[in-house]
Amino acid sequence: MKDFRSWSLRAARKLRRRRLRLGRRRQGTRRRSRLAAAAWLAAPLLAGLLLPLAVVHLHHGTAPAGPGGPKPAASAAAGPSAALEAAQPMVSVYLSATGQIERLPLEDYVTGVVAAEMPSSFELEALKAQAVAARTFIVRRLLAGDHSGVPEGAADVMDTVAHQAYLSSAELERRFTKAGRPGDLAKLRRATVETRGVVMTYQGAPITASFFSSSGGYTENSEDYWKNAVPYLRSVASPWDREVNPQLAATATFSPAELREKLGVNGQLQGASEAAMVEQGAGLRPVPLAAGQGDSGMPVIMVLSVTAGHRVKEISIDGKIFTGREIREKLGLRSSQFTWTIKNGNIAITTYGSGHGVGMSQWGADGMAKEGATATRILKHYYSGISFAQVSTLLKK
Repeated sequence: MKDFRSWSLRAARKLRRRRLRLGRRRQGTRRRSRLAAAAWLAAPLLAGLLLPLAVVHLHHGTAPAGPGGPKPAASAAAGPSAALEAAQPMVSVYLSATGQIERLPLEDYVTGVVAAEMPSSFELEALKAQAVAARTFIVRRLLAGDHSGVPEGAADVMDTVAHQAYLSSAELERRFTKAGRPGDLAKLRRATVETRGVVMTYQGAPITASFFSSSGGYTENSEDYWKNAVPYLRSVASPWDREVNPQLAATATFSPAELREKLGVNGQLQGASEAAMVEQGAGLRPVPLAAGQGDSGMPVIMVLSVTAGHRVKEISIDGKIFTGREIREKLGLRSSQFTWTIKNGNIAITTYGSGHGVGMSQWGADGMAKEGATATRILKHYYSGISFAQVSTLLKK
């Protein structure tokens, strides 16, 4: 009896322990189920919290370090200073037609300049070269605090060729979007985006990025049009203009009286003889480019010297000596590379190319691009010995 009672007690204890273990297991299973359900319910919230982080990571792309190469963009995660360095400087533009001032980010300004200065039909690499030149021009002014040429210094730059031509945001909308040319505008903006922040430098500073429409075969040394010799503005060959520019040559006709009036000569030979003109021309032999001059009241025109860019440097008209630039400006010619003929009692002057001739030829850039040249190669051809830098780097100096 005692043994049976002891066995019963042990059996009862085992049964209670088994029931306790089973209860704990069921409680753990219910807890895990509740956690799994909670996790499933929280999944959309967690996804919403994590998604912005994924988007930020995906948007950390690259920005061009030069017209043809990538450079990592500054990450917002790097801190406020990095974000500030990545911010674009603002540009204020005096709109000459209205007298209003438009203020906009640098890269938007560059697009407006490319749209005004170069046809959208030009090759993309030529447009990119133009974007870098335009950006370099304005960044140089911004860093110097230069407001010269702007009425009352009210803005950073004018919208005319006195600085560089620019189409306002409203004008871009009118000429491209409303005119059914969104693809052309997209191409111009692509030229800006693919060169974002890139400027040309010489010895660490932005260059004077002068450019012009077309050459007659060569660009000019800076001192042959302006006063100072600039090491990166050297005369270089530009044969592409003749191949791609359908309006390379243009002719303007003047009567003898009109020519003399515009130039301020009185029709009397001021050197009296060819020998006197040779002496005035620093010993250089005059080069007559047309026959029959001096007859029937026609002016005597002789070239005394030419520039490295094959343009007229000095010229004698009725014995009075002018520079090629003076002739161009006084007569309103397209360039200072010209020849002339006497026809039907008038003087027909034919110019080759258009513009001052210093720096990059825009038509030449397009010709180079058509042959496969990159924007980098185009710029290094027209601007001797230059390097490339990021605007953000220059702003930190």
